[in-house]
Amino acid sequence: MTRIGVWSIRAAAATALGFAVPVSAQVIEIGTDGQTSVYTGPTQFTAEGSRAIVPPAPVREPRASTNPTAQAATRAGLATGVSPALIEAVAWQESRFRAGVVSRAGAIGEMQLMPATARALGVNPYDSEQNYQGGALYLARLMRRYRGDLVLSLAAYNAGPGAVDRWRGVPPYRETRAYVGAVLGRLGSTVEGVAPKFKQRNDR
Repeated sequence: MTRIGVWSIRAAAATALGFAVPVSAQVIEIGTDGQTSVYTGPTQFTAEGSRAIVPPAPVREPRASTNPTAQAATRAGLATGVSPALIEAVAWQESRFRAGVVSRAGAIGEMQLMPATARALGVNPYDSEQNYQGGALYLARLMRRYRGDLVLSLAAYNAGPGAVDRWRGVPPYRETRAYVGAVLGRLGSTVEGVAPKFKQRNDR
């Protein structure tokens, strides 16, 4: 299994996107295995990573859903090294977990895979299990492409990597900026009701 990185949630990256999100003193760290830790006090962040001045307290993941598609998100995360919480946050924003839904642009299923993308990933987008697997794999590839930058990866998932590369950052599209903010907000709210902003770091 490929390890993509560790994502630390804090009030930082979304500021550059112009989002008005309540600032929290907590820092939530989400590992690629789906485990989370909360830093409730001052935390020092360096190029090598983060060091909590107050030791992090473990936080339980939200209770696993009995919904088959939510379980598929968890399995996809375990298979690809992407946090299941991130996969579910993307699926919620993309489709509200609706299996087989087709957008006006032709994107399909919970993770809203375009037909060409699904073919390239070797998945059937109408199958919930494969749709989640394909979406998670695509997120993993974007995370590698953007060196663990979650904000850029989410922007690329919405607007395409070509747009992110062309603008050398999050494109100035209202839809894309709203999309990134919504996913980050949901991802934070699923872990203790916090709506924080994000800072990226990579494990070496």
